[in-house]
Amino acid sequence: MKDNNIILIGMPGVGKSTVGVVLAKKLGYSFVDADLVIQSWEGKLLHEIIAERGVEGFWMLEEVVGESIEAQRTVIATGGSAVYGENAMAHYKQTGTVVYLSLPLEGIRERLGDLTERGVTLKEGQDLDGLYAERQPLYEKYADITVDCEGLSIREIVEKIAKKTA
Repeated sequence: MKDNNIILIGMPGVGKSTVGVVLAKKLGYSFVDADLVIQSWEGKLLHEIIAERGVEGFWMLEEVVGESIEAQRTVIATGGSAVYGENAMAHYKQTGTVVYLSLPLEGIRERLGDLTERGVTLKEGQDLDGLYAERQPLYEKYADITVDCEGLSIREIVEKIAKKTA
């Protein structure tokens, strides 16, 4: 049985956290930012955790956190790399509707700035283009609903999600 959660997935910089807060307010839901839960658990910033544990170590932590989130009537903004955790994604799909916030690569590039400052998990030698190509099929695989965010305001994105998940 689904718990009426809405789980937002997508590339870093697409607006999962921002959209999530506004969507939660509109629907009268709670809001959880999985990245903030990770930081709270560890008492460190994302980029510090990644530097300490490595990319794979961070993904393992992200999966444990994702699996542990028990919520109802909650909008959950996941980290961009949450889709690497099969168990966490299975948990999310069981407990809510997974919404992929899609944006073309150029739009992501414009929004992101410094990837390491943002706590983006890049493998050795990987750039944004490679990351996008690797994650795109995973986002599509797990999405129940895809919302193309190109050229839309936060309010317009929220409206689209609210209509599609009603």
